[in-house]
Amino acid sequence: MTEAAIFTVTQLNAEVRQVLERGFGSIWLIGEISNFAAPGSGHWYFTLKDEGAQIKAAMFRNANQRAKVRPQHGMQVLVRAKLTVYEPRGDYQLIIEHMEDAGAGLLQQRYEQLKRKLQAEGLFAAEHKQSLPAEIRRVGVITSPTGAAIRDILAVLKRRDPSVEVIIYPSAVQGQSAANDLLFALQRACARNEVDVLIISRGGGSLEDLWCFNDERLAHALHSCPLPLISAVGHEVDFTIADYVADVRAPTPSAAAELVSRDQREVLQRLLQLDHRLRQHWQRQRSFLQQTLQHWQNRLQQQHPQRRLQQNSQRVDELYARAAAALQRTQRQTQQRLSGTAQRLQALHPQRQMTTLRQQLEQLKTRNSQAMRQTLKVWQQKHAATLQNLQIVSPLQTIARGYAVVRNEQGELIRHPAQLAVDESFTVKVAEGEFRAKKTSADAAE
Repeated sequence: MTEAAIFTVTQLNAEVRQVLERGFGSIWLIGEISNFAAPGSGHWYFTLKDEGAQIKAAMFRNANQRAKVRPQHGMQVLVRAKLTVYEPRGDYQLIIEHMEDAGAGLLQQRYEQLKRKLQAEGLFAAEHKQSLPAEIRRVGVITSPTGAAIRDILAVLKRRDPSVEVIIYPSAVQGQSAANDLLFALQRACARNEVDVLIISRGGGSLEDLWCFNDERLAHALHSCPLPLISAVGHEVDFTIADYVADVRAPTPSAAAELVSRDQREVLQRLLQLDHRLRQHWQRQRSFLQQTLQHWQNRLQQQHPQRRLQQNSQRVDELYARAAAALQRTQRQTQQRLSGTAQRLQALHPQRQMTTLRQQLEQLKTRNSQAMRQTLKVWQQKHAATLQNLQIVSPLQTIARGYAVVRNEQGELIRHPAQLAVDESFTVKVAEGEFRAKKTSADAAE
């Protein structure tokens, strides 16, 4: 008869733990949280249950710091965990590696599935994407007319290029009907075809809040949109199906507004360049007319005979009058263009910003002067303290009290008579000067 193996309780629990960990590895499961505890160690302990059973679970600090949700009693969560045994008590439990809200986790799976499907259908392909037009005067925005996104877009456009016209195609951007509203607004914008570029946008939110932008019907409609399309949904870290389908993805609504507008400073610089070119053209025209006039005058001087001069006198007057008239017309046209340019420059001149910047500059100058005076005062105090400390430890102070410093011919400091040979000269420094002496014997010097 074979003798049965005899385990201790510790050995049995260790063997069971190894069997569970090797047999299951990492697993995914959904359950409801109860009995949640978070002691000072930073670890989380709770029970994961459903209608028919429950299991203890632990999520250690290094893992729960990356968790997207904080457990609460009654919360449904999706977790990735390893099955193990807590050997000291023999408790069968889960070690949680990853946790997320169960609803958000299922939505994320649906999002990834739809993303793979549409990518395989070619909706994200670069060759289908349009470039934004170089000149944008009218922008359409599909969003909530009362949301933060439209406020951000309008604020950026007002600051950068107030001349850009905005047409809002109102739509819900959250909730069950939002996908249908977005689809209807997009169809209306395409049918009216009244804007240079179209922005579909909303502010940030959770995956559930942004879910209407992951609608498959909306994705196909965006792909078929004949207008250049910018998607600006959520914050920089948020990505939706609309972002992948659109011609351009902007990280925020404000960034989308910057993409479709030109900075007023760039416009002002362009106007200045045009004004300079206009002045150069006017100078060239004037120079040409003057050279032409001088040419005819020279020819008249070269063909001096009185009869030819009389015959051509009227012709010269006519040419002169035509040249003068042409010069006047050119001058008037140039003045008109300069006047129009000056008016446009005046309309775009950022005077208020310059006033504010001047005030800020004066404040900075005042603060800088104060800081420099304070720094100089501190350094002067430090310098005075350093001089005082140097005077305290200076060997000259010691000499002034009646001591002397003895050095040999090589300048080395003599601390003992034995360092000097008989008849060797040395220098003695006292408070009021120094003198030379010579050692005359082994134990005395003069």
